[in-house]
Amino acid sequence: MSALPAPSTPPAPTRSHLRHVLSENPVTGIAAALFVFFVLLALVGPALVPHDPLATNAAVALQPPSAAHWFGTDALGRDIFSRVVVATRLDLGLALGAVAVSFAIGMPLGLAAGYFGGWWDRLVTRLSDTIMAFPLFVLAMGIVAALGNTVGNIVLATAIINLPFYIRVARAEANVRRNAGWVEAARLSGNSDWRILACHLFPNALPPAMVQLSLNMGWAILNAAGLSFIGLGVRPPEAEWGILVAEGAQFIVSGEWWVSLFPGAALMLAVFTFNLLGDALRDVFDPRKRT
Repeated sequence: MSALPAPSTPPAPTRSHLRHVLSENPVTGIAAALFVFFVLLALVGPALVPHDPLATNAAVALQPPSAAHWFGTDALGRDIFSRVVVATRLDLGLALGAVAVSFAIGMPLGLAAGYFGGWWDRLVTRLSDTIMAFPLFVLAMGIVAALGNTVGNIVLATAIINLPFYIRVARAEANVRRNAGWVEAARLSGNSDWRILACHLFPNALPPAMVQLSLNMGWAILNAAGLSFIGLGVRPPEAEWGILVAEGAQFIVSGEWWVSLFPGAALMLAVFTFNLLGDALRDVFDPRKRT
């Protein structure tokens, strides 16, 4: 009797799935390319800038864009291009730190509230409702004003105002799926409640959470820039997009448009990138699309 043929090795599922997601929606590729661009800019940009972002030179103050200064100079003669590039690391770091903290706290709280119900559900829901009862940016302003406008406090304030989004997403997913057949099967197989939450419900809650995470990255960048714009964020002379826009706002009327235009454009492009990235992350993390 002839031997059975050896089964062919299937392609790596993760790589195959990523290729499928990228080919199915070209916008996903654009979002991924922009995301990689900003990450590289944050990592290596400060080492490649042509001028010291903090060096002042009154002789070239408020110069328009030129070969020597691609984005022009500000009122103190500092190179705007160098400051915009250096600010990328700080703004992305602030947003990433805030979103990571709110995700790490909000997802377990929401999953446990939706799965167990009872008093724990009521407690977590009231916490979420209390935060959402305030205008979120005003709440962030109050936290930073009370604690001080340090980078750590800006991250904390942004994480707090983003917390309800993850609690609600995770709670809704756990509440809908806690009595599903596959959850009952996992329970009857001897899995503990915490194992079911971690290994079964959490992966199924990831797709909507990833979309929310990407959107929150954009909102966190806007929040940090907004706090800096009104003087409650990062302190000058640190390069940060909100500070750069605020410094240039007074010169728009007198015709020096470049001082705030380029930092504002970088801020807009970053938020646009993370909004686009949300759909891509949903497709990548959705278990139902892994066919």
